[in-house]
Amino acid sequence: MGVFKANTSERPRELRRRVVLPARLRHGVQWADACILNVSSRGLMIRSARAGPLGSLVELRRGEHVIIARVVWREGARLGLRSEDRVPVEEIMSLSGSQALQLVADHGSLVERRRYRRPAAESRLKGRIIEYAAVVAIGVALAGCAWTMARQALVRPFAEASAALGD
Repeated sequence: MGVFKANTSERPRELRRRVVLPARLRHGVQWADACILNVSSRGLMIRSARAGPLGSLVELRRGEHVIIARVVWREGARLGLRSEDRVPVEEIMSLSGSQALQLVADHGSLVERRRYRRPAAESRLKGRIIEYAAVVAIGVALAGCAWTMARQALVRPFAEASAALGD
């Protein structure tokens, strides 16, 4: 049985961290949405509908972080990017590092914008009343159309019958 001998001239591949993070990608003057799928200290795998060809330089933005990288492989909408500088993996992965991606204001406290809160039951009741009124209005309109069509269909035969009887 043969023993597999690793090529010692190659460095071991760095571990990648699997993520799903929204980002923006720029190639030339065009911007596109992107999704970071995995990240390491020297590169990223992303998914984007629009990106540059192999070997081109692109700019990837995630919050405040800007990564200039080269497209090293491409498979459909997935791209492999290699950065010349070290990628700040932990900062890119954390939402707190990006003020633009925070979901709530004032460090976790929600801000109520209304002057007063409406009770949920009141809102539901108003919604049901509006829905009922709309159904009634549509029913009345359809009944009116049906009456007009039936009247027009029967006026001519009754007029002919009336003329034949001599009325």
